[in-house]
Amino acid sequence: MSSTKTGQSTQPERPGLTDGVAGEFTVFTTINPGYADQLRQVLTEIMRGLSGGERPALHEIGTLHDARYVIFDDDTRFMFASVFDGSWDTYIDDFATTAVGAQFDRVFAHSEGFPGIKDPGVKDWFVAHQAPALAFVSSYPDLTVKQIWKDQRVNEAFQAVLDTPEFRAALEDPANAALLATPAFQKLLDEASG
Repeated sequence: MSSTKTGQSTQPERPGLTDGVAGEFTVFTTINPGYADQLRQVLTEIMRGLSGGERPALHEIGTLHDARYVIFDDDTRFMFASVFDGSWDTYIDDFATTAVGAQFDRVFAHSEGFPGIKDPGVKDWFVAHQAPALAFVSSYPDLTVKQIWKDQRVNEAFQAVLDTPEFRAALEDPANAALLATPAFQKLLDEASG
């Protein structure tokens, strides 16, 4: 939360729990009468794009761990739930300024009273429809999405090195015996094989 010189917050308190760098966001809305099938179609199109490898929007935001969309109560209610890195306000701002904003507009257009993701009142609308979790736990509370992506790239590169004949030859070279005997190197090899 940012603050002024007097120590008072310049942003209102936002709902939702955090665990380390991750926060939870859950919104419940009423679906416009008769629009549940159109909402299903939009969600099907979004998921088809994601399963087809269209994830640039997720990389553009770079803070979304996961998201869930649920239609319930006989097609009258809708839930969106996600886990994200950083501040609530930045998370909502990211939707308005990235390609995900168009998807959010398509999804929430079927919810009663949604003003549009770029509307100045959208944060108030989300707060009015948000139900904070009573408990929220992350398996990796100190890792952001960007750190996880980096760790994945490093692991893939390291695994590729492990599979080369040059690496196997280096393991057998007596000149490397002191390095190979260190606990840190042994731990690295154990982690790579596990």
